Amino acid sequence: MSRRVKKSISSLSFSLSKIYRTISTARPSNLVIPLLSIALAVFLFGGGLYDLILKPLPAVYYSGTFLFLYPSLSDQFISDSIVAMMTYSLGIAGLLAVYQSTKYVYKPRQAYMMLLMGMALVMLAYVILEASLHFKLSGVA
Repeated sequence: MSRRVKKSISSLSFSLSKIYRTISTARPSNLVIPLLSIALAVFLFGGGLYDLILKPLPAVYYSGTFLFLYPSLSDQFISDSIVAMMTYSLGIAGLLAVYQSTKYVYKPRQAYMMLLMGMALVMLAYVILEASLHFKLSGVA
């Protein structure tokens, strides 16, 4: 009986050391860390922390219309955060497209199309952010 127990304990310690070695030497992909940091930045810039702490309303039905953007800079709805996060993501996608366009040196047409698409996405994100800020500053409900 004691031999069996010793053998199972020694094999268990070997298995645990093998699992520990596998976990400690694991390296994430080169794409995972930048994507996680970009996602964290978009979450923080979009007001995700504010939403988690204060738990605001998702949106409001006021005088016959839905308000998705809070008409003041002092507060926000959850939909404000969603709009901001999606817009920031759109801008980041545009910047990544502009970056990718530099990799097509020997395909100038494809590089030019990627550059135009990226700049269009960045400009669209800028216009959406400016329009939402204008709506919030005007205070029109």
